[in-house]
Amino acid sequence: MDLKELFENIENLVNKEVELNGWIRNHRRQKEFGFIDFSDGTCFKHIQIVYDNTLENFDSINKLLVGCTLNIKGELIPSSGSQDYEIKASKITLLGDCPEDYPIQPKRHTREFLREMAYLRPRTNLFQAVFRVRSVVAYAIHKYFQENGFVYFHAPLLTASDCEGAGEMFQVTTLPIDKLKGEVNYTKDFFGKMTNLTVSGQLEAETFATSFKKTYTFGPTFRAENSNTKTHAAEFWMIEPEMCFTDLDGNMDVMESMLKYIVSYVLENCKDEMDFFDNFVEKGIKEKLNKLINSHFTRIDHEEAIKILKEAEIKWEFEPQYGEDIAKEHERYITEYFNGPVFIKNWPKDIKAFYMKQNEDGKTVAAVDLEVPGAGELMGGSQREEDYEKLTNRMKEMHVNPEELDWYLNLRKYGTCVHSGFGMGFERLLIYLTGVDNIRDVIPYPRTPGNCEF
Repeated sequence: MDLKELFENIENLVNKEVELNGWIRNHRRQKEFGFIDFSDGTCFKHIQIVYDNTLENFDSINKLLVGCTLNIKGELIPSSGSQDYEIKASKITLLGDCPEDYPIQPKRHTREFLREMAYLRPRTNLFQAVFRVRSVVAYAIHKYFQENGFVYFHAPLLTASDCEGAGEMFQVTTLPIDKLKGEVNYTKDFFGKMTNLTVSGQLEAETFATSFKKTYTFGPTFRAENSNTKTHAAEFWMIEPEMCFTDLDGNMDVMESMLKYIVSYVLENCKDEMDFFDNFVEKGIKEKLNKLINSHFTRIDHEEAIKILKEAEIKWEFEPQYGEDIAKEHERYITEYFNGPVFIKNWPKDIKAFYMKQNEDGKTVAAVDLEVPGAGELMGGSQREEDYEKLTNRMKEMHVNPEELDWYLNLRKYGTCVHSGFGMGFERLLIYLTGVDNIRDVIPYPRTPGNCEF
């Protein structure tokens, strides 16, 4: 039996013999009895194990330290302490010893220290909660798309194209280091051309959308951006759906529907973890998330957003400008102004990617960002340009070589249609859902500049 099963059937197990395998999280030892805080990792809850000197191996058990692995046999009984129930042990067997220098002791550890112990930090309450929620959110994402007729597409991690055009990509090569000086002859490399780790699976996903109507990617992406902010990592996961016969409004419908579904699923299936976050990480986070589920998502044009910002009686650190991006302070104000999530759409084309649908005004593209209270931008997407000539011209304007993306352009020749998609950073979503504000603490093994441990 595991703890999850025990707690789910606890009323039927009272005064019955149970058997568990797990670890000591804390051990309060007395001369004639002891109390073990016991966990097996199958749920967020712990249970107290009570034993006394009638235990055959009392002396050796009484000396065990935090981190030891145990097999417990005993009777589940009502508790007179803070817990409703505890286990009166009849037999305790040591399965794996743990020395005094075990780093994860029952005390407060800084998150910086725990990052250095990334292989052990899931044993702490905070990271038990974070990574269980990460698992549940991943399942909810797949569940939403599978229930809504999307085909899961595995985008390649190795690519010869740069979706974002930013150039901040990790190069992959088998050439010896001494061969990489000066002009490099990539025809002698493994793939015969310059190859990189992907920054996005969007372009490839569009090829599957034109076969299956609706598809989505959910996997790791990489960016060689030398940034040490709380929201940047070199390796991160992205959710990227692509939908044929869907315009910008339909795209926003799916963005809103998906987010509300995921948030609802987490609140329903991670109650203990969300209580923990609400009490110890971000006060009021459950109220914030419940409000989002019941919110109307406002839709405004970028031009209107700038107008609102300019008319605000606020001294901005970065003055809002038509034709330019908006800053974090602007995102926060816009969500406060509308008292809820806001879609900002129809952005200036000069600050957006080449593949976005050009609007009739010739100045904007059918792009959209979703701003949510307390976090700012959470998702970004667009209606994709389906016109072959317009897309080709736009690529040339932005110095994207059409010949290198001829396969992508051909989608506009071979049965083109209106289509849209969006992307959401998985870790950014987890930051929003948990209140843990650093991307390094919501991904198991963070990859950041100067850090690729474990």
